[in-house]
Amino acid sequence: MDATPTAGAARYLPDDRALDSLQTAAGRCQGCALFEAATQTVFGHGRSGAPIMLVGEQPGNQEDRAGMPFVGPAGRLLTRALDEVGIDPALTYRTNAVKHFKFTRKHGKRRIHQKPSRTEIVACRPWLIAEIEAVRPQVIVCLGATAAQALLGTAFRISAQRGQLTQLPSAIDLQLAPEPIVLATVHPSAVLRDRSDRHDEAYKLFVDDLRVAGAVPSGRRTTQVAGR
Repeated sequence: MDATPTAGAARYLPDDRALDSLQTAAGRCQGCALFEAATQTVFGHGRSGAPIMLVGEQPGNQEDRAGMPFVGPAGRLLTRALDEVGIDPALTYRTNAVKHFKFTRKHGKRRIHQKPSRTEIVACRPWLIAEIEAVRPQVIVCLGATAAQALLGTAFRISAQRGQLTQLPSAIDLQLAPEPIVLATVHPSAVLRDRSDRHDEAYKLFVDDLRVAGAVPSGRRTTQVAGR
């Protein structure tokens, strides 16, 4: 396939949009330069029809090695929080806004996470949109600013709008009816990094946000979204 590393992911999307076909095609993606240093593409994990989609920023070091999202420390905290609110992992589909690990090396060995650029986020977004259409979730939980801004726009601020149920902007043209409801919260890694005396409160707020999202599938018809 004739493509350049800056062309974006759209040209790599297969005609068959089933999850397994998308995952196979994503393994060959060179839509941005991140594929060059990453170990592999880290696609989403879960089943079509999962009512809750969890979207993070990008794979971390352990995810890049394992080829699975949310298997590192942040993933373990996420699993603990989901268990606390009674969300069965089988009811979730877990993925990231960017499918390759972006990093810099410290002392030649240790790989340090780097935030993906807006260009890289936009280049990778076709995979995320295709995943949403294949999974057909009832609620999408954006974990962190990168995931939230990938779907809700660069003006979205978690500090002001976290925990609110909202809808995707019209610029995100999904072939779904009804479209999923969206809620944004912090990334679990932010809770892990909080070593202050407010750590327990930060974790509780994170759990509370997940509890709101977890209630959406059972109460979809009466769910109130921001601006309604």
